[in-house]
Amino acid sequence: MGVQGKLEGKSKMKVGVLSGGGDAPGINAVIRAVVRKGIQCYNDEVVGIRDGWRGLLENKFQKLDLDAVSGILPRGGSILGTSRTNPFKREKGPETLVENAKAVGIEAIIAIGGDDTLSVAHKMGDFGLKCVGVPKTIDNDLVGTDYTFGFNTAVTIATEALDKLHSTAEAHNRVIILEVMGRYTGHIALEAGLAGGADVILIPEKPFDIEEVCEYIRSRQKRGRNFSLIVVAEGAKPKGGKEIVYSESIDEFGHISLGGVGYYLGREIEKYTGIETRVVVLGHLQRGGSPTPFDRILATRFGVAAIDLVHEGKFGFMVALQGNKIVSVPLKDVVGKRKTVDLELYKIASVFFG
Repeated sequence: MGVQGKLEGKSKMKVGVLSGGGDAPGINAVIRAVVRKGIQCYNDEVVGIRDGWRGLLENKFQKLDLDAVSGILPRGGSILGTSRTNPFKREKGPETLVENAKAVGIEAIIAIGGDDTLSVAHKMGDFGLKCVGVPKTIDNDLVGTDYTFGFNTAVTIATEALDKLHSTAEAHNRVIILEVMGRYTGHIALEAGLAGGADVILIPEKPFDIEEVCEYIRSRQKRGRNFSLIVVAEGAKPKGGKEIVYSESIDEFGHISLGGVGYYLGREIEKYTGIETRVVVLGHLQRGGSPTPFDRILATRFGVAAIDLVHEGKFGFMVALQGNKIVSVPLKDVVGKRKTVDLELYKIASVFFG
C-alpha cells in the first residue's frame, strides 16, 4: 500500500511554519517538504508565518500551497523571512502568540531554527501552543542530531575559498587567514580546514597560543614552504583572553556580535614573524546561495518527518539525524545545550599543522 493509502482517514489540520534565527541553505527545502506532504498526504492547510516568532506576534501570515513552494528546493534564504525575535522579551508575548494562533485556526507550529528558536518552541508548550522543531544552524552545534542542514553547504563554501586562497598565498609567499563562522564551536573551521589543507586550524574549544601558531609558520619556512593558510572560527580566543568582539550590541537572546579574530591574528603574526599576512572574512557568504545536494536531501527528510510528528501528536519534539535514520528527540533534551567539536577529529587535523 502506498503512502497515500496508508494515510487515508487521517484528520486534516491547519499547520503553521516559521523560520527563526540566522538563515541557512536548506530552509526552503524544509518548507517545501512540509507543504508537499502536508497537503498531498494529510490534506492539511499550511500557513507560513513571516519573519519567525515576530510574525506570530504581529499577525503576518502567508498561504503556503503547492504553487507557493514550486521551484524553491534549490533556493537559499527563506521564503518566509526570519528574525531573532524573542517573544519572552515582549510584554505578554507568549500569551499573544497563543491568541494569534487560535484566532487564525493554527493548531500546531513547525519551528525551523537553532537553539534560540527551539527554546521558544519548547517553552511555548507550557502555554498550550503545540510545536515541533526542525534543527537549523550552519554551526552544527545542536545536540541530539549528527548534522544540521546548512552545515555541509557552509563547509563546502569555506573549502572552496581555501582552495582559491592556496594559490595566491603561494604566489606571494604570504600567510593568509580565513575567518569563518563558529560563535562557540569550531565545526565549520575544523572540517573545512581539514578538507582544504589548512596549515593551522583555530577553534573556540581550544584557546590558541600565538607563539605556537607562529612556530607552525616558521617550521614550514624551514622546509621551504614560504606561505601558510590558517582557518580560524570567529569565536576562537587566545589563551587567557576573551573572544574578539565586532559589536557590543546584544540581540534579544543575549548574544553579542563576534568577529575580528582574523585581523587580530594577522597583526600578531606579522609582528612576531615579519611575514606579510592577509585576512579574508568569509562571513555571510557561508549562509548564502544554493544548498548542496546533501543539505537539500537532509532538509527534505526533516520536513517530511516534522509534518509526520505533527500528525502523530508528538509535540515538544525535534526531528534529528542519528546515523542515517531520522528520529525524534525531546526538545527538553536539546535546548540550552551545545554540541562541541570532536577533539579526536581535531587531533587528526593537528597532524597536518605546520
